[in-house]
Amino acid sequence: MLSSAVPSGRWSRLARLGSLATTVAGGMLAEGARQLAQGKRPRISDLLLTPANARRVTQQLAQLRGAAMKVGQLLSMDAGDLLPPELSAILAQLRSDARAMPKQQVLAVLQASWGADWQQQFQQFHFTPVAAASIGQVHRALHVDGRMLAIKIQYPGVRESIDSDVDNVATLLRVSGLLPKALDLQPLLAQAKRQLHDEADYLREGTYLARYGHLLADTPAFLVPELQADLTTTDVLAMSFVGGVPVEQMALASQAERDQIAGLLISLLFRELFEFRLLQTDPNFANYRYDAQTGQLILLDFGATRPCKPALVKAFRRLLVGALAGDRAAMRAAAIALGYFDAYTQERHQLAVLALFDIALEPLCHDGLFDFESSDLAQRLRDAGMVLGLDAEFWHIPPADVLFLHRKLGGLYLLAARLKARVNVHQLFKNQPQF
Repeated sequence: MLSSAVPSGRWSRLARLGSLATTVAGGMLAEGARQLAQGKRPRISDLLLTPANARRVTQQLAQLRGAAMKVGQLLSMDAGDLLPPELSAILAQLRSDARAMPKQQVLAVLQASWGADWQQQFQQFHFTPVAAASIGQVHRALHVDGRMLAIKIQYPGVRESIDSDVDNVATLLRVSGLLPKALDLQPLLAQAKRQLHDEADYLREGTYLARYGHLLADTPAFLVPELQADLTTTDVLAMSFVGGVPVEQMALASQAERDQIAGLLISLLFRELFEFRLLQTDPNFANYRYDAQTGQLILLDFGATRPCKPALVKAFRRLLVGALAGDRAAMRAAAIALGYFDAYTQERHQLAVLALFDIALEPLCHDGLFDFESSDLAQRLRDAGMVLGLDAEFWHIPPADVLFLHRKLGGLYLLAARLKARVNVHQLFKNQPQF
C-alpha cells in the first residue's frame, strides 16, 4: 500500500489545491501546443478534459484524503453519469484508492489519543494498515489481555478542514472546466459536509457500531464487530478484529452464496427502514465482507449512519405498497410527502417522476427471482433521470434524507448486479412484519 503524509494544516491543504490548479493549467497549455503542432484547432474544453489532467486531479485528492477525497467519491457515485467519461472513470478509483499515512503520523495520533505510554497496552501493533480510506486507516493490534483488535485511526486535520476542503475542491473542479456548467453541486456539497462531519466523529460512530451489534444480535447471518469503548476516542475507533473477504470477491462464488449475500443486504435495508428506523447510508462495497466458513455477512463502518424520520418511513412504505398495487394515486401522494414534487408541479413532470419509480421498483414489483445481472434497469434509470434532470422547467432536488436513501438503494442494486445475484425482493418486502 502506498504511503504519504496527510497535509494537516489549512494553508498546506489550500496550497496543494492551488498547486494542482496551476498544474492543470500547465497541462492544458502543453496539450494545446501539441495539438496545434499537429495542425488541429483544439477547443478549451477538450484541453481541460484530457485524461492526464483528470489523473492529476484524482491523485491530488487521494493525497489530501478527507473531505477532498470524499467530494471525488460522491461525485463519482452521485453524478457519475453527468460527468465527462474521462473524469468519471478516474474519479471512480477514489472509492478504493487511498494512501496510507506514514508511521510518524500514526504515532502522533495515537500518542495524542492514548498518551505517551500507549504501546504498553499492546502485545503487538501492526503499523502497516490493513485498509485505508478517505477519513482514516485501519490497523491490526493484539492487546495485552489477548483481544485481537482493529484500530481505525483518523487522518490528522480532517475534521478541522471539512468545510473549507469541500468548498475549495468544488471551486477547483468548477473553474478547471472538469465539470459541466449545468451540474448543480450544492446538494452534493451539503451532503458531503454533513456526512464528513458525522464520519469524523468516532465516538458517534462507536455508538452506532454498538447499536447495530445489539439490533442484529439475534440474527446470526450478520456479524458486527464489537466496540472496544475503553480504547475509543474522537480520533481512534477500536473494535474487535473480524476476518472474511471483500464482498466483491464473492462474484466468483456459487450462485446460492451470491444470492444469499444480496438477499441479506436487501432484507437488512427493509429492516433498517421499517424496524430499526436507522440507516447506514454509505453504499461503498468496502463496508461489507463475507466469511465463507460461517456464511456470515460482516458489516463495517457506521460513520454515515442516520436516524430515519417517521414521516420518511411512512411515506416510503406508502410508495412501495402503492407500486405493488399499481395504485398511481397512492404513489403520487407518497411522492409529494417525500418531497419529489408538490401538488402544483406540472403533470408531465409528475408522470416523469412516477415513471422513474416504476423503473427503480421493478425488483420489488417482480413476483419471483429478479435477475440483477441481466436487467438493464440501471441504464434505463440513468437515461430517464438525465432527461428529467436536464429539463430546465423541472429543477428540483429532493430532501437530503431522500438522497441518502437513493444512494443506499442504488448501491445495493449495483452490488447485486456485480454479484450476478437473483433475489426475490418482492417476497423479502412482504415478509416485513408491518407489511
